[in-house]
Amino acid sequence: MLVGRRIPDAPSGGSTRNPSYSDKLTSFWARRYNRNIEDGKGSATRMKRLLAFVLVVVVMFAVMGVTTPGLLDKTKLGLDLKGGFEILYEAQPIVEGGTITRDALRQTAKSLEKRANQNGVGEPEVTPEGKTRIRVKIAGVADEGKLRDLMKRPANLEFRSADGCASATDYCKVELRGDEFVENAAKVEFDTLHNPLVAIKVKDKAKLAEISTRLVQKRLAIMLDGELITDPVVQVPLTDGSAVIEGQETVEKANNLRDIINLGALPLKLTEKYTQSVGATLGQKSLEETALAGAIASVLILVFMLAFYRAPGFIAVICMIIYVWMLLGVFWLMGATLTLPGIAAFILGIGIAVDANIITDERIKEELRSGKTLNSALRSGSKNSLRTIIDAHVTTAIAGVVLFYMGQGSVKGFAVVLIWSIVINIVTNVIFTRILLHMLVQSGHFAKPWYFGVRESDIRAL
Repeated sequence: MLVGRRIPDAPSGGSTRNPSYSDKLTSFWARRYNRNIEDGKGSATRMKRLLAFVLVVVVMFAVMGVTTPGLLDKTKLGLDLKGGFEILYEAQPIVEGGTITRDALRQTAKSLEKRANQNGVGEPEVTPEGKTRIRVKIAGVADEGKLRDLMKRPANLEFRSADGCASATDYCKVELRGDEFVENAAKVEFDTLHNPLVAIKVKDKAKLAEISTRLVQKRLAIMLDGELITDPVVQVPLTDGSAVIEGQETVEKANNLRDIINLGALPLKLTEKYTQSVGATLGQKSLEETALAGAIASVLILVFMLAFYRAPGFIAVICMIIYVWMLLGVFWLMGATLTLPGIAAFILGIGIAVDANIITDERIKEELRSGKTLNSALRSGSKNSLRTIIDAHVTTAIAGVVLFYMGQGSVKGFAVVLIWSIVINIVTNVIFTRILLHMLVQSGHFAKPWYFGVRESDIRAL
């Protein structure tokens, strides 16, 4: 038999009822009704929070599922993963007594990259190093010898006319060569209407005067490595050794023409100091082995997080998958080339992300063991762990910045991936992790300490 408290009946023996008793009876049923309503509202609110959590996770994984194949296909692979060759050039001025400036080295690197692109090479990596060196990395090349011979030729800047040629656009006659211009004399200027102009100077004033007099109202084409850059019309004879090139639509185009002329004014001779070839088979094998090692390490990390931290570990797994997806997206947006050092930094970033989650989850477990409620432990643990995590990330970022500015080649690539890993890690495994964890706790369906890796016997009374 069930026994409970019974609300007594109204006292008998009179025709009038006690008003105070009636008020108490009405108040009892009203409180019970309101409590039931509040419990129903609370349950509905908790269910909405759980559904919101599930919806956020499902949407994120749907977006990742749709976009990840495209990101993987568009990610450029370096020669150590795809096969190709790497050359380190030593630059020297062809003209005796010439000097090599930083701008000249940079423009020479641009010229090399342009030549490689013109010969069907997809996304070559050409970077100046030090004061006189240029490193070239080209993946997936069929005829390596032919391309290497083409790459080390000096930049060939020529001013040509159609004087004596078959047609007005033939431009068969070479009038001026790049080494006949004053070094670094080309500058961007502006006319009265603020239109960009390119001012140039030549070493031989008489030669420019003769050419410009002969070609008045005719075109003088500017060509780099046989490609037409622009063909302005000669308006008047130029007798003082200087000229102004009009018709540049934007400042960017004017700057590009200035750089081309300055590059041609100081052509550089390139000598191979170091070369390395990587076969396509070897590169593919490196990619497969690296991907397998990374996958095994990632799976072990995910199993560890789920086993030791349960609900927070599950959220950490979600955020680490999002971290990998976002890092791939940044690679695609930057047009970066993925190399073996880059993959190493990629996996190192996963380790940093795991470390951030472990610090937060351990702090939450300590707060729970001290006897605090789940909400209080979540707030305190997140707050107390944040400074430690940020300090660790900042120090790692400083190391990455130093590597970027002091290193060269693959070291610099490693640093770029490491720095971006830290930035994305803060977004996903620090900020987004806390948002998801807060949503899960507020749903009320994971309120037991067991879900956070804490046993009831470990909790101390306050």
